Amino acid sequence: MRYNNLEKFLNSIKEGKLCTGCVITLADPIVTEAAAESGFDFCWIDGEHGIIDRAMAAQHIMALRGSDCAPFYRVPSCDHTEIKKIIDLAPAGIIVPMIMSENDARYAVECCRYPLQGTRGCGFLRGNAYGTVPMSEYWEQSQKEPLVILQIEHIEAVRNLDAILSVEGVDSCLIGPYDLTASMGHPGEWQHPEVMQTLKEICIKVRASGKLLGAYANTPELKWLDEYLHYAGRTTDLGAMQQGWKSLNIPKIQDC
Repeated sequence: MRYNNLEKFLNSIKEGKLCTGCVITLADPIVTEAAAESGFDFCWIDGEHGIIDRAMAAQHIMALRGSDCAPFYRVPSCDHTEIKKIIDLAPAGIIVPMIMSENDARYAVECCRYPLQGTRGCGFLRGNAYGTVPMSEYWEQSQKEPLVILQIEHIEAVRNLDAILSVEGVDSCLIGPYDLTASMGHPGEWQHPEVMQTLKEICIKVRASGKLLGAYANTPELKWLDEYLHYAGRTTDLGAMQQGWKSLNIPKIQDC
């Protein structure tokens, strides 16, 4: 779709590139535009946490038009209404959090596809270029766009991973390591043997399924995941700002 740079993103992966991205949590779409200009391959616009609402989401997605950066949007939950609010804005991918089961995976796919493959409602907007793209062409595109990206971020999802991966129409799985390790009772313990073994299991199974594999991997301890990943979230907008500020080593003003 010409508005969302999905083809550029997929071509980069086909060429063997590890695509990198920034998680967008702040309201101003200038942040997203600046992230694209900094060289990221995708921006993960976060509607689950933070303050971004539907109107803001439209501005963030539109801010990436004309760049080489693909807009992914994370909805608050695996919910038909929440997905419907965003999908007509033509993001390159819909990230669905907290997928636990085969039924969750199937429901997420159905929400992202029109009948007869799914239950997506017909409310055309940016996806068909405001009515300027022939319906037949748009309908064909919509069978494979946006990417359906399922977050694997709970140990229950790992137990059900084979069934989740068997669902037709799932394009990608995205590891959420913070929630995953919390659900295992080892929050942020990246080098715990059980954590490492679980992460490796996810990587091997997703890659074997032929689906795209992503992760939020922003720490040196998770660098080994790059061997398996097609794409990786490297930072948040606020995290990048804080890192930049700290690098300046500005002395704190002492109390008088």
